[in-house]
Amino acid sequence: MLKVGDPAPDFEATDDRGRRVKLSDFRGKKVVLWFFPKASTPG
Repeated sequence: MLKVGDPAPDFEATDDRGRRVKLSDFRGKKVVLWFFPKASTPG
């Protein structure tokens, strides 16, 4: 379990252009994660 102040574990996701990116690609930069439901699904 992560605690406040722990570094986030590296993970990989798809960006808005369909490219695979890793959290480590943004090391030293501020990152905002925006989660939203898939279109046409309830909440």
